[in-house]
Amino acid sequence: QVQLVESGGGLVQAGGSLRLSCAASERTFSTYTMGWFRQAPGKEREFVAAIRWSGVSTYYADSVKVRFTISRDNAKNTVYLQMNNLKPEDTGVYYCAADTDRTIHSFMYYTRTNEYDYWGQGTQVTVSS
Repeated sequence: QVQLVESGGGLVQAGGSLRLSCAASERTFSTYTMGWFRQAPGKEREFVAAIRWSGVSTYYADSVKVRFTISRDNAKNTVYLQMNNLKPEDTGVYYCAADTDRTIHSFMYYTRTNEYDYWGQGTQVTVSS
């Protein structure tokens, strides 16, 4: 059982930055594709970004492209989400997730919540206007 623990959320003004971290409990983390999702009140959980095990391939939702950067440090079993130029519509609970399937898939695959095997408990991000 893989445990994922997010941190780094908080309250920030529009235009500000936050860096989220997600620490994994397993050393096999380095073989997983990792994703970040978010969920605003009353809305479905939506894809934000994903990164394959090597860190070479990354994927982003159009709404965060250019502003957000996903990265990973396999030596530390940690994946990061650097969020710049935050907007009020970025508000929500941010979750990291792990996909243990090492097969290379399409972009759409990585946007689907049901393709991920493990989830963290989430961290709240609130962007004030």
